Amino acid sequence: MASTMSKGMYVPKESQPKQGGAAAKSKDGEKGGKRKIVAQNKKARHDYAIIDTYEAGLVLTGTEVKSLRQGRTSLADGFVQIDGGEAWLYNAHIPEYSQGSWTNHSARRKRKLLLHREEIDKLSVKSEETGHTIVPLALYFKDGRAKAEIALARGKKEYDKRQTLREKQDRRESDRAIAAAKRKQRGE
Repeated sequence: MASTMSKGMYVPKESQPKQGGAAAKSKDGEKGGKRKIVAQNKKARHDYAIIDTYEAGLVLTGTEVKSLRQGRTSLADGFVQIDGGEAWLYNAHIPEYSQGSWTNHSARRKRKLLLHREEIDKLSVKSEETGHTIVPLALYFKDGRAKAEIALARGKKEYDKRQTLREKQDRRESDRAIAAAKRKQRGE
């Protein structure tokens, strides 16, 4: 049978061995493989109420990609603006690559985000509303490509931040109490 396969005989798809590529990769989410998170913006989740999130590609230079893979980046001061129908990421700090030469990049340059036209138009209209902004939430690699998770957000007031923190602490305390009760039941 093996000799007939090598002569160019038709083999049904079910019996063909699986090859690499998108079909063989593990599923995590809708389409692609696993996300390797490089940086997260925890401050944005604290300071803003997230309305909607988007996944955008990043236009980077070679040294920026190598520096990202080392995992030394910060999104704390980052924000997104729409200029001339294009989305740009400002103030995301990707440090210079240590083995880079004269081709190294500047650490805080503006970087172009790759989004569909409809998404850019929707973000542009929404961000012009009072109190709305676009913030980066995470930088990650997905199938070897650098991606940014950005969000349309509304700024929280100080009392909203305190309320969110209080709810988080209450949830944590109730989880601890439930876990303690379960441990006590198992012990008896």
